[in-house]
Amino acid sequence: MIATRRALLGGFAALPLAGAFPALARDDRATRADAALDAQFAQQAPPAMASAVVGRDGLIWSGARGVRRAGSPEPATPDQLWHLGSNGKSMTAVLYARLVEQGRAQWDATLTDLFPGVAIDPALQAVTIDDLLRHRSGLSDRDLLTREVMIAGHGDTRSTRDQRTDFAVMALGKAPTGTRGTFAYGNGNYVLAAAAVERLVDRPWEEAIRAEVFDPLAMASVGHGAPKGDNPWGHRSAGDQLIPVDPAGVADNPPLLGPAGRLHMTLADYGRFLRLYLTEGGGLLRPETMTRLTTPPEGAPPAYAYGWGVQPGPRLGHDGSNTMWHVTARVLPARGVAVVSVANHHGRGQPANHAMAEALTAIYAPA
Repeated sequence: MIATRRALLGGFAALPLAGAFPALARDDRATRADAALDAQFAQQAPPAMASAVVGRDGLIWSGARGVRRAGSPEPATPDQLWHLGSNGKSMTAVLYARLVEQGRAQWDATLTDLFPGVAIDPALQAVTIDDLLRHRSGLSDRDLLTREVMIAGHGDTRSTRDQRTDFAVMALGKAPTGTRGTFAYGNGNYVLAAAAVERLVDRPWEEAIRAEVFDPLAMASVGHGAPKGDNPWGHRSAGDQLIPVDPAGVADNPPLLGPAGRLHMTLADYGRFLRLYLTEGGGLLRPETMTRLTTPPEGAPPAYAYGWGVQPGPRLGHDGSNTMWHVTARVLPARGVAVVSVANHHGRGQPANHAMAEALTAIYAPA
């Protein structure tokens, strides 16, 4: 159920350039945004999609089209809960940044520093938290998040903290198959980062991120896993049919992977988080910390920094998917605008979200 690197990175490999589109009248923006949403929903036909534009002062525009699940007449709305997949990675990075500012953690801390008493393979001992959060540790999901690990994770009834502790012992005890410093996108990196956080604060990642990030930002709708209740369901494909996946069953990656991408929330709450990047930390983090979180390491591409693909400007972008949902986010800090689009089907949602992000960028952040 883990989405491929291509699916998650393809979205920011070529971030939309607002200057490539004609400037549009500001008093006409909402009308044009609605029309763009109509067009993309009609063209790609996911069960539902929702999009939003965020400014420095909060939500500017939002809209939704379609139904909560295929075969149902219940409409989707922006204020329902939407799965964000790997776009939750930047939130785990912000959590670690909060701990650094509080003096409870350090940038450049090595795995040896973070996991005292754990047997660590010599090739991993110099790997740092920065390497994990920038996907340059040398670790590979192919080796760590095997089919057996994923199946076991769905049936594991222990606390997620205990599961991540065991994952860390397993991951750190074997030689990596990659090379430190070389980019290799991996969910395991963020599971390890969260296991380190849990050791630092002596509480589960779920509690720590709520206390340090979600509660201060008034993100009250945040939850974990596939959204339940009167909310959109994710969908699988069976030929040309779209099959809604009941969130009461196996509708997401196992809870172990929470820090890498199992969060859901309303678009308004996601906008509250994105505002951090438009307001130099919005009082939650210092401006210099935000600069760090948006600056990729020097060296071989792609340019990736703490949950974001980065182009000069900076222009930030990331896609998320658990193979049943798809989300695209774009952030232009200098222009004070972020755009987001999400759909409850990956295959149809990916092109719809990418096109919608380009359209909204042209409308709300023209050159």
